[in-house]
Amino acid sequence: MQPVSFPTPLGQAKIYLYSQNVDMRKSFNGLHAIVQSEFQRDIRLGDLFLFLNRRLDRIKLLHWDRDGLVIWMKRLECGSFQRPRCVPGAAQVEMDVTDLAILLAGIEVASVKRRPRYHFDAASPRKRSAEASAR
Repeated sequence: MQPVSFPTPLGQAKIYLYSQNVDMRKSFNGLHAIVQSEFQRDIRLGDLFLFLNRRLDRIKLLHWDRDGLVIWMKRLECGSFQRPRCVPGAAQVEMDVTDLAILLAGIEVASVKRRPRYHFDAASPRKRSAEASAR
């Protein structure tokens, strides 16, 4: 699911979910202040920032779109979003596009099991060669 206004394919953008509840009255300036203070990221890099309210029935997504900020919001008429687990004390959870789709679709995370897949880690060539020699 890729909203039309996203210039960056979602597979290339980093997706961050704020781990605390957010007052959904916050708009561009309030959410941007959270990105700067808590995430310590430059919003212009194209990353997506997600915010959930206390009742978990509303979500806002903040994104930089070439020349300005975009807010996408969803309000559930029934049910709630499931907040992904995060490390205690962490300000955010980094997600991938699959995690985002699961969150928005309302799929129970406890019933989802990821099958092992190859993951290329360009930052760590030694780790890959050590894993290969261990096999």
